[in-house]
Amino acid sequence: MGHDISGFNNTGDEIAYARFSMGNYNSTILYSLLDANKFYAGVSGSGRSSTFSIKQIEKALNTYNQLYGNSLSERDWDLKQIQDFIQNCLATAQKEGSVKIYFG
Repeated sequence: MGHDISGFNNTGDEIAYARFSMGNYNSTILYSLLDANKFYAGVSGSGRSSTFSIKQIEKALNTYNQLYGNSLSERDWDLKQIQDFIQNCLATAQKEGSVKIYFG
């Protein structure tokens, strides 16, 4: 069990990935930033996916930067993976208009 969250482009290629063990509370940070708490199922994601607009991903990145942007250190691996995930999703959304995210 755990949270395997993947971002996909329009052709179905995985463009972003974040992994959290089932006991890692940092997974809730990503769900919250994406306003996707309905996909949180405790020890894992719900197994469902949703399409996110450029605006939604930009909002997630802006909120991330406000909360965590200047606080990264070497021990903040989860925050770095969250940042990378959102940035990769944003790059795809900017190219294609949206990005699909799967919450497993």
